[in-house]
Formats: sequence, structure tokens, C-alpha cells
Amino acid sequence: MIDREPILTWLTLQGMPTTSLTDLPGDVSLRRYLRAELDDDSIIVAVYPPSIRPACRRYLETTRLLSGVGVRVPRVIAHDCRLGLMAVEDAGNETLYDLQKLDQATLAVFFRHAIDNLERIQSLPIEKVAPLSPPLDEDLLQNELQMTLDSFLGPKGIDGTRGFPGALRGCLQELCRLLGTDNPVPCHRDYMVRNLIPVEPYPELVVIDHQDLRLGPRYYDLASMLNDSLFLGPELEEEILQRYVGDQAENRTQYHRAAAQRTLKAVGTYETFCQRGFERHRKLIRPTLNRALRHLGRLPEASGVTTELERRLRAKGIC
Repeated sequence: MIDREPILTWLTLQGMPTTSLTDLPGDVSLRRYLRAELDDDSIIVAVYPPSIRPACRRYLETTRLLSGVGVRVPRVIAHDCRLGLMAVEDAGNETLYDLQKLDQATLAVFFRHAIDNLERIQSLPIEKVAPLSPPLDEDLLQNELQMTLDSFLGPKGIDGTRGFPGALRGCLQELCRLLGTDNPVPCHRDYMVRNLIPVEPYPELVVIDHQDLRLGPRYYDLASMLNDSLFLGPELEEEILQRYVGDQAENRTQYHRAAAQRTLKAVGTYETFCQRGFERHRKLIRPTLNRALRHLGRLPEASGVTTELERRLRAKGIC
């Protein structure tokens, strides 16, 4: 439970007195958010415990960098990273994920704008992004998948018999090795529909949760956007792939690697959410696993693994 008194005192000192602080849904991070109601507005207060205080200063730097290339992010109103407190613009409650019932033509407008932002992110100077956080290289990509193996596939007995564990792990290691051969580009690292907030004038999008900006594979953010929570129809998805990836087989394969890694990583994240009591993420596991199988099936290094993995998942009633 967050101690509210220091937050209320700090807000008063910043000229934003309030008696109303509402907890917002958390995530697997230790960072917590509250909405503060002011006289004629509201703001979001981010609370950084001592163990993650460096992320507060990193958020300030990523805000500066992204704003500088025309990516709209929440405006920082006040901050004290020594105390681990930051007040930012309240962009609203509804993310692009919450608007998934919109027709494909309307969604297309938002997704095209999201691609514009993605291209702006990748235009950032590499030398400015590189010092922020460790790159999404082969080792980090593999570590992300290890969480899925340890928290989901292993405990459910998916990779547990007759030599399959070695084949699956070898496949994923090779996938991460090949994905890590990309020349790194600036990545948001979690560029998904739940981190994109539509605001007026539409189709403007506010990009949130950007403090993990770092270098990574060129299609990592695109794979996150197209394969996390909200899945587009095939025509719109192909339109975006044509624009951003093109037809070259090597580029398409690297995209499928990024999408396979990202979706499998997401499954581990969702399972971790559920284990911490956030059951709302359980409904995302099945469709995300199906996306992972779809992308794995298009990779040469997964040709001997995908069918068996799918068989085991279906035998457990998981996908």
C-alpha cells in the first residue's frame, strides 16, 4: 500500500494541492501510478520505490528525446527523482487496445499514425539511445524467453519429456542469435496498443511507458504493435508489413523472428501478471500463443519444433 501523505505534501509544495488520489492498475514493475484530481484537471503521479529510482531520471531523458523527434508523450509537470515522485499529464483512460471494436478502416488510421511514430523513434541518434539501457541483444532476448520457459511452458509440462526440451531450447537460442545479428536501432521496447492512447485531434497518439527506450532489432517494435492484444485483419496487417518490411524474404523472416520472440516473451509476462493476482491478463495467453505458433511456423530454425509444440499445447488445452 502506497503511503499517500508524502505524495499529498509534495503535490501541495508543487502548487497542485489535492485530497483525491486514486490507485491505477499496476504492472509487473515496482513503479506505481495514481490519478490526482485537481480543481479543474487531473494528473498522473508516478511513484518510484528506492530500488528503481534511476528509472525516474531515465524517463526524463527518454521524454526529452522522443519529444524532440515529434513523438507525443505525456508532458512532465513536476518531478523529484530523489523522492521518487513525478507528476505527468493525464492523457486519459482508453488505450488503443480499449478501442479494438472499431471497424478496420478506423483502426487503420490509428495504426498508420503509430507507424509514423515508430519511424520517428528509429530516427533518434543511436549515440543518444545507446547509454540509456542495455541493448536488446542475443543474451537479453534469450533471457526474456527463459522467463516463459520457467514460468509457463516448464510448469505446465510442455517441454518436459522425450528430448523435446533440448530441441525447443535450441530452436529458441538460434532464433535469438539470428535476431541479434540485426544492426540495432532505437526501440521503445514495449510499443504495443496498451501503451498507445488516442487523443484529440484524432488520430493523434500519446506514447506511454517509454522509459525502457534502448537499441534493439529493427522489427521488434513493429512485432510488438501487430502481435500484442489487438490483432488486425490480414489485409491491414499486410498493408503495414508492405510499408515497413517490404517483400524481401530475409526481412520478412527477421520480422517473424521478432514476432515469435515477442509473443513468447509476452506469454511469460502475462503468466507472471496472473501469478501476482492480475487475472485480467489470462485471456491474452491463448491468442498470443497462437500468434507465436504462426510466426514460429515460418522460421527455418523452428521447422522441427513448431508442430510438436503445437501438439503439446493443444493436448493441454492451452491453445
